[in-house]
Amino acid sequence: MDMNRYRLLTSLIVLFSVSGTEAQESPQVPSLVVNIVIDQLRNDYLDAFTPLYGQGGFLRLKEKGHFYTQAEYPFSTPDRASAMACLMTGTSPYVNGIVGSHWLDRQTLLPVFCVDDETYPGFNTSEKSSPKHLAVSTISDELKISSEGKSIVLSIAPTREAAVLGAGHAGNGAFWLDDWTGKWATTCYYDDYPDWATDFDIRLSLESRIADIVWKPLNDQVVEFNYFASDGTKGKAFSHKFKSERKFREFKATACVNDEINLFAKQAIEKAGLGTDAVTDMLTLTYYAGAYDHQSARQYGMEMQDTYARLDRQLEELFDFVDEKVGMDKTLFVVTSTGYFDSEELMDLSKYRIPTGIFSITKAQLLLNMYLIAVYGSGNYVETAIDNQLYLNLKLIENRNLNLAEVLDRCSAFLIQLSGVKDVYTSQRLSLGAWTPGISKLRNAYNPKCSGDILIQVSPGWLLNNEDTHEQSLSRESYLSFPLFFLGSGIIPEKVRVPVTIDRVAPTVAQALRIRAPNACPQAPFNY
Repeated sequence: MDMNRYRLLTSLIVLFSVSGTEAQESPQVPSLVVNIVIDQLRNDYLDAFTPLYGQGGFLRLKEKGHFYTQAEYPFSTPDRASAMACLMTGTSPYVNGIVGSHWLDRQTLLPVFCVDDETYPGFNTSEKSSPKHLAVSTISDELKISSEGKSIVLSIAPTREAAVLGAGHAGNGAFWLDDWTGKWATTCYYDDYPDWATDFDIRLSLESRIADIVWKPLNDQVVEFNYFASDGTKGKAFSHKFKSERKFREFKATACVNDEINLFAKQAIEKAGLGTDAVTDMLTLTYYAGAYDHQSARQYGMEMQDTYARLDRQLEELFDFVDEKVGMDKTLFVVTSTGYFDSEELMDLSKYRIPTGIFSITKAQLLLNMYLIAVYGSGNYVETAIDNQLYLNLKLIENRNLNLAEVLDRCSAFLIQLSGVKDVYTSQRLSLGAWTPGISKLRNAYNPKCSGDILIQVSPGWLLNNEDTHEQSLSRESYLSFPLFFLGSGIIPEKVRVPVTIDRVAPTVAQALRIRAPNACPQAPFNY
């Protein structure tokens, strides 16, 4: 053979070999992305209840998934709404506009729920909803854009805010359980109520079944486990029925609601054909892992143990169903938490000689208004209090030609003297970003358009009390970690102990789908 022809042939063989290797190593784009957000999932409980798990749920995630052991949100005091918004947009409330479940509307001076929108009535609900307050795009929006609207994007949750924020602006549907009817509700902002959902309501509606549902321990193993019993005594089995006027709201704060999520999700996957063609689809599911009916976890310790045991089975059931209908190798699962826990026990710490007390935001509002009257003359200077934030009457301050910066400084100097106040952050201080330990997370949780003008940081161990709304919360700043898992398509099992933030999830999913990250997401993706 001619030497030149031999060299040419050899070069071509090498070229084809390299090209073939690269083609084989090129990761497959998932047919389906399933985001599972477990409301109030926490690492200490997840680890403590390990003896109650089977092999196909949490242990599958830990052993076969890319497992980040210490995830956190990049802003302070997340709740269900702000957590979901961050997960989907890849950015914090300062940018995405969702500072929490509710805030004050500066125009109407009325409280606003984060997904309220009078323009869009609902199906099977009296609530009117849309994602209009979400100021930026989500990962599901970018998927719809990249597929020219062909991708199917659905969100299913017990609560309205989780469902709507999970579906984003461009989704096909957001479904939640209505508090009063127990039916699967949605908003006409999205597509019409689908036939498969109507069929589900006819055959398997919660309304027709709830009278027969009894929540009992999953098995004897749950009863014999005694994580919350400090004296080592055996736990007592429980039995809960749902028959009161608020039965559906009570039901939504139990482990039983996750079975309803799975039932409806299976119907959606099968009847809507998710993950069955060349166009990637996305399904966002919200599960509940908080305490029974938002009460103390210690008071209902057996219920909490059962919740995690059931969650394990419910995850396994979902994984197996998706594997059968779509294939685990064609599905990317993202599993994480909302990163907060709303059921802290409101115990009296004084008997243990721990510094404590009650800080009334209502009284602080009145006292501050009296102080400002003494300085600037009569008027209603403080509009309202929401959570630990005070909203000033900016129109009155402007009409009187008062210097807002000076007013805020006076407010801060006055409030810091009150018992139970650790620190006071004004809108000016947060906007300027003056250095203080932890201020970056506080600033990320702040949004100029809807946050209060004054944020009061209550001392740890003190009870924040709002006498107008009857809301109470115990101030804690202790670190509470939760996990983040990636499982399925293209995932290499690994356990990562380095702390990570949830705003990196959206760009990671975007990279897996080979699409753009959400339009306000500045973070780099994970390498898994």
